[in-house]
Amino acid sequence: MPHKNNKRITCVFVHGWAMNGAVWEKCFDLLPDWMDVIQVDLPGHGSMADVKSENINDYVQALAALINRPVIWVGWSLGGLALLQLVKDYPERVAGLFMVSTNPCFVQKENWSCAVEKNVFELFAESLEKDTDATIKRFLALQVKGSGVTMSTIRELQQSLQQRGRASKGALRSGLDILATTDLRNELPYLNCPVTWLLGGRDTLVPVALSGALKTLQPNITNLVEKEAAHAPFISHPGNFASALIKFAEGIR
Repeated sequence: MPHKNNKRITCVFVHGWAMNGAVWEKCFDLLPDWMDVIQVDLPGHGSMADVKSENINDYVQALAALINRPVIWVGWSLGGLALLQLVKDYPERVAGLFMVSTNPCFVQKENWSCAVEKNVFELFAESLEKDTDATIKRFLALQVKGSGVTMSTIRELQQSLQQRGRASKGALRSGLDILATTDLRNELPYLNCPVTWLLGGRDTLVPVALSGALKTLQPNITNLVEKEAAHAPFISHPGNFASALIKFAEGIR
């Protein structure tokens, strides 16, 4: 029996650094017809390569302009960081957050070991200036390293990126800067929408130990771990990713 229209729900998918909306496409076929999908290119990325993207606010303004009602936001990595800022500035546009391999603070600090060392971003920034293509290739490989995903998947990802156009060099630079300097840990206690946070057990960029720290900051977060996944669980384990998202959406619907 078909669902009534009022049972439909919209999910907006927000990609990570250097990527664009094409990264999600494999998952869309696995979602039910009552889920309406919007795939976004962040400012400076993909089809939005010419749009200014100097800080996290530029991302938030672009995302908020798409939607004027509560929807489910799905944010991966840098995209998830943007969504934590969005829910602070525009809570009325958020029905739920489904966070994927993201961190409220990507860089290690005192009492915050579940993040990467600052020099990781500095090295990426340095190599970006020398050879953008090689840096992005290396970043793609890092995202699936240890998850059993083959090089063909990485090539597929590269092709989908090129279809929608690559991020501008300025956006790549500012994206690294946002990852290296943003700390939204203080926002977590105030989250009052449903939140599921999916981490990869083999992620080298967002350690799985983060799940414990998240629970301390916000006990209402639902933590999920895809044990064999690295930084991109929706690429290495699309079926499990889709099932988790559908379950989350059903709870909100």
